[in-house]
Amino acid sequence: MNALEHQLQYPYGDTLPEPGTRQEVAPGIYWLRMPLPFALDHINLWLVRDRLDGRDGWTIIDCGITNDTIQAHWESIFAHHLDGLPVLRVLVTHCHPDHVGLAHWLCKRWDVRLWMSLGDYMTARVMNSGTGAGSNAGGDFAASHFERHGLTDPENLEKLRARKSYYPSLVPDLPTQYRRLMDDDVVKLGLDDAGSPAEWRVITGFGHAPEHVALYNAASNVLISGDMVLPRISTNVSVFDMEPEANPLQLYLDSLGKYEDLPADVLILPSHGRPFRNLHTRLRQLHEHHVDRLAETLAACTERPCHAHDIVGVIFRRQFDIHQLTFAMGEALAHLHALWHRGELVRELGEDGIYRFRAA
Repeated sequence: MNALEHQLQYPYGDTLPEPGTRQEVAPGIYWLRMPLPFALDHINLWLVRDRLDGRDGWTIIDCGITNDTIQAHWESIFAHHLDGLPVLRVLVTHCHPDHVGLAHWLCKRWDVRLWMSLGDYMTARVMNSGTGAGSNAGGDFAASHFERHGLTDPENLEKLRARKSYYPSLVPDLPTQYRRLMDDDVVKLGLDDAGSPAEWRVITGFGHAPEHVALYNAASNVLISGDMVLPRISTNVSVFDMEPEANPLQLYLDSLGKYEDLPADVLILPSHGRPFRNLHTRLRQLHEHHVDRLAETLAACTERPCHAHDIVGVIFRRQFDIHQLTFAMGEALAHLHALWHRGELVRELGEDGIYRFRAA
């Protein structure tokens, strides 16, 4: 545990649910933990005891990637942990593969509707198209995008171009219909102490995903935060090829302000890491983290004009495989763009076709 984690409270300690099992974290809310084949090796999913249209059953929140192992864990949940009740709907926080990858299978398996924001549903459909558009993970678009920002190594560019099917391999299909979630919507989800539908407020966030959905229930003081507020790592914020002049870091930092009015002792159920408390402390830590990274970025660009690949070495200081490098490049560019949009940096296109940033 690092020093920042000591400032947070983990009510369940080191206890983790085994894949294919559930652990209750609040009345009627269960924690599932599924493996991922990445450096970030797990995702937390949530199962909520629910009543919808007069039927008793369950709502699934987030899905995992399409993967035989994860499907088998879901089948174990269905066989042993649904108390003989059906799944009533699938709610997805955002479009990234570990969250939406199995939505098509789950919705078809139970003949239920997908609930999701418009921004993330439509982005998922674009990235699922097989063209490689919209995703930094790989394909010709991503390779050209990062080449313009200093990633010129032929081997890495070739690896990127070869990954054009990365997103569709993890999200091979999507439900053709969905129900839209919007900011400040009140979703009847689960049951309160009196057995009546519990009310959860939708909190949309930006920067990490186009229109990320988090859910807050005041009665139980629980926040399902998705990837917007994580306890151990900072949320990835990237500039993507589809929106090459975007300012996602500022969007993300502004979005964190939407959580400031929640109680300090709210129980946060994140998509990665362990459930925790001390929300305001974590929000301050996240802001300070990016203030430090922005200062390092500005200092580097004051010494000499820098492109995003230069900044990867400044703010991360370690080596990456091609999968991790796509996140690092996107995030380095996000910090450059935040300073550029503030007017602290000037962007210039060199004769070599690469964008560099210098102090204004």
